[in-house]
Amino acid sequence: MGAPVDPNQAKAMAERVKQSKEAEKRIAEKMKGIKHKLMVLSGKGGVGKTTVAVNLAATLALKGFKVGLLDADIHGPNVPKMLGVQNAKLQVNEEQKIVPVEPIPNLKVISIQMALPQDDLPVVWRGPLKHKAIQQLLDEVAWGELDYLIVDMPPGTGDESLSVAQLIPDMDGMLIVVTPQEVAILDATKAINFAKQMNKSVVGIIENMTGEIFGEGGGKKTAEKYKVPFLGSIPMDGNIVRCGDTGTPFVLEYKDTEAAKAFENVVNNLQNVLGES
Repeated sequence: MGAPVDPNQAKAMAERVKQSKEAEKRIAEKMKGIKHKLMVLSGKGGVGKTTVAVNLAATLALKGFKVGLLDADIHGPNVPKMLGVQNAKLQVNEEQKIVPVEPIPNLKVISIQMALPQDDLPVVWRGPLKHKAIQQLLDEVAWGELDYLIVDMPPGTGDESLSVAQLIPDMDGMLIVVTPQEVAILDATKAINFAKQMNKSVVGIIENMTGEIFGEGGGKKTAEKYKVPFLGSIPMDGNIVRCGDTGTPFVLEYKDTEAAKAFENVVNNLQNVLGES
């Protein structure tokens, strides 16, 4: 026979399950005030996924849309640094809801980084704690009504991606960022199959770092192979890296460059896929 069940532990577990289900209901209700919900995903690290997410969000904001950007990368939250708000800390309003930071007009941002006492403090959490943190960021943040909520995911298809996909039931789908090489097809395939397993749409594939160093075409070939939209290519530009380090969105500082126009083209194609144009 097994050990007897501690009634206090059973009661506490039941209460946690109840609270989690109530939070999920609140999140579902809150998401109704957000027109489009999108995850930005990659099959591997090093493809510039966060750079793409930040500049897509900034491009939408510059076009006058109300945008929320949730940094769901628990272990490597870089969104605050790229938007120049790495020193911001979480604030709450009179209703005890977390207030997002607004680095530029029309753009609200939240990240676990804002809850850390030190910038260089690592987050050493297992899956359940990460799920709870993401649940809180969706449930307890005063997002208000938005046109777009963009969720920047960590590389791969682990706990965080699973949590976001489960917690936002009416999500439009996933944006998958790849690099131009042929090997990108394998990495993108994992992300595409993850979307299928979660019954989510692949809204589109974005090829990043297109140019002489990495070549071009991997993103488009992947989109054609799996019959999903190809939203466009972002060319290599050294100023994209510099802007990420200095905390200014590239599309804000270099509006007339080829790369900035490429981000705008991706946004236009995204809106076509979503039926917004």
